[in-house]
Amino acid sequence: MPETEVLFYCEADGSAPVVEWLDELAKRDRRAFNKCRQVIVRLATVGHELRRPIADLLRDGVYELRVRVGTVNYRLLYFFHGRDVAVLAHGLTKEKAIPETDLKLALKRKEFFEAAPKTHTYKEQ
Repeated sequence: MPETEVLFYCEADGSAPVVEWLDELAKRDRRAFNKCRQVIVRLATVGHELRRPIADLLRDGVYELRVRVGTVNYRLLYFFHGRDVAVLAHGLTKEKAIPETDLKLALKRKEFFEAAPKTHTYKEQ
């Protein structure tokens, strides 16, 4: 199976929510940041074949990458675009279930990306 290209979702104003979330996480908790980075690399390596406990389907094509550091749960919400592209759309820290507002935000970003992939693909400065 070919590697999966991992992209970061970008808002129309050029901001990339997951990049910003990861930058903040790196400042707050380097260990959590490193574990998140590791699961992103794993996603790139195995793509659609990634399963629990690392990844899980939430709803309507939105998946979660699951990271736990101590008692804290971190989630990276993503979706696939075609067969070999995964788009990281949202990052969050959670206690129990993923809040519906966060899931709806990821679904909305998926909709925006599918309508205009080039506009919503983050390009590193």
